[in-house]
Parts: sequence; structure tokens; C-alpha cells
Amino acid sequence: MAETRVLVVDDEQSMRELLGIMLRQVGYAVTLADGGETAVEALKSDAFDLVITDLRMRKVDGLAVLRAAKEHSPRTVVLVVTAFASTETAVEAMKLGAYDYVTKPFKLDELRLTIANALERKRLQEENRELKRQLRREHGFDGFIGKSPRILEVFETIRKTADSGSTVMITGESGTGKELVARAVHQESARRNQPFVSVNCGAIPETLMESELFGHLKGAFTGAVASTEGLFAAADGGTLFLDEITEIPQTIQVKLLRAVQEREIRRIGDTRDIKVDVRLIAASNRELSKAVADGILREDLYYRLNVVNLWLPPLRERGDDVMIIAKVLLSKYADELKSAVRGFSPGALAAIKQYG
Repeated sequence: MAETRVLVVDDEQSMRELLGIMLRQVGYAVTLADGGETAVEALKSDAFDLVITDLRMRKVDGLAVLRAAKEHSPRTVVLVVTAFASTETAVEAMKLGAYDYVTKPFKLDELRLTIANALERKRLQEENRELKRQLRREHGFDGFIGKSPRILEVFETIRKTADSGSTVMITGESGTGKELVARAVHQESARRNQPFVSVNCGAIPETLMESELFGHLKGAFTGAVASTEGLFAAADGGTLFLDEITEIPQTIQVKLLRAVQEREIRRIGDTRDIKVDVRLIAASNRELSKAVADGILREDLYYRLNVVNLWLPPLRERGDDVMIIAKVLLSKYADELKSAVRGFSPGALAAIKQYG
């Protein structure tokens, strides 16, 4: 079993060394940081199971260390320790993802128990994630299932792509499950707890496209009675799925390209650029090389979006997957409708198999 790695952050040497001695006695591999700056640098280069950080420190405080831990390693457990307890700081630390909030002076036995409980919860969460990964390897992702060789290749690409942060272009006929794949990529990534925003670009009138994507200020145009943030801002920290990307007008494609390249947007009527952290996934049922050749999709935008290409085979090319999907859907709707129907008639089975 791998050693449990702990980062202790405190600008008070005696407290830092006391915690280090205690943790090493338990058997943990301990790294000591003499302040927030040192801790943030350590978090950038190393992975830790647990961070124990003082709250009030010179220059870089414990909340900044907590933010850095969650940015570089979201699954790291963080305990915040302070002699200056207040409801406000406790609530803020918990909102930022701290496991618990410990007030000085504390009893070492109680701290050991808190640490053990935190690491046990982390172990159970990782065990649960591994179980889910195993189930997905065998059956697919939520709402997107199958066992055919072609769809297993799609599952493998989803797993490899999810944590890369790369933009993804999903192509395939209508009804092949492009949004389900986009959601699977999001759920498998480190952004899973952040927003997943989906939009069908073909359903947005051309005159409203820029406002929908990037937002606008109040009074920016006739009818703009209130400011809106736009879909990019709504998806900040998470994933934005743009279905039917070729329906976006060329004039807006230029601004979309800038958003992808610079990671910033500008609302209509605003003079300021707004930084956004969005993972972009696009989809289309068109042949994209032809869309580029026909001038429908900008070539530079196409190459920016097509970093990872995921082509989805139609159901007719997925063999027995059609029966797997049919049975799952039957079970789902029978439960929802409280129906006793649990199987298919011979005629229905034959029809389904013929389609597959």
C-alpha cells in the first residue's frame, strides 16, 4: 500500500515540528512548509493525501493554501487549524472544500482521530470511484451503454480524454448520443462538481446568438432590460457543450475562437474582458471537412475544437447493443410507470434485432 503523504503548513516552527513528529509516529510521510508560499509551491509539484494548514499566516494564508490544494489536487483532504476561530472563517473554509476546522489549543488524540476519519472517508470515496470505473468499463456510462467493440473504443477514448482538459469534437448522426458522451466526459473529469451547460446552437436565433453565448449589459441593445451573464460565464469552472456547432454564424465564430484561445469573453455593451475557465465540447451531425470547405465552419475554429475527435457509430452498426439498450429502457420506464411489463414479445424482439 502506498504511503499516506501529508503536508503540514504553519509559520510557527514549534507547532509545525510538533505536528510533524506526531504524524511520523503514526507512519505518515510528512512534508513541512514554513508558510503559505512554500505550501502552494509544494502543491504544484507534489501530490498529497492530506494537508493540515494554519489559517493565519504572513503573506499567503490558509484559505489560499486550501484553494491551491483544491485546484491542483481536488481529492486532497484539507484540515484548517487556527487559534482565531470565527463562524465566518469556518463557513468560508468549509465552502472552499475543507474537511474540517480545528481550533487551537487542541488535544493530539482528538486531532489524530479527526485525521484518521478524514483519511478513511477519502479511502472510501476512492474505493467507490474505482467501483464505478469498473462498472463503467463493463457496462458503459450513465445513460450511454453498450458492449460492442466500436462502442468500447468510444468508452476508452472518453476515459483517456476526460482529465486532459482538451477541447473535444463529437461527430455522428442525429440520435447517436452526442450529448450523453459530452456529459460522460464531464462526469469523468476533475470538473464533475462544476456546471455542465448544454446548448443546441441550432435552436438559438442568429440575432440572439452572441448575447446567449457571451452575455450583455443592461441597455446594450433594444430589449436588453437587464444584464445577463451568458452561457460561457454560467459554465465557468465546468464544461460548455455546444451542439450543432456549424449553426453558429461566421461573425460569432470569430468571437468563439477568441474565447477558446484567450479564455476570456466580452459581453455586448461592455468594455471589459472577463476571464473564464471553461472546457469546451462541440458536436455536429455534419461532415465537418465539407462544412469547412463550404465556408460554413471557420477552418481555424475547426482545428481549435477538433483537438480530440470522437465519432459515434449509429446503432445499426453496434450489433447486439440495441438489445442491451432496449432492456435497460424497458426496466427504467417500467419502474417509473410502476408497470408489471418486464419483457418483449417474440415479434418485438425480432423487430428490435432486425433494426440492430
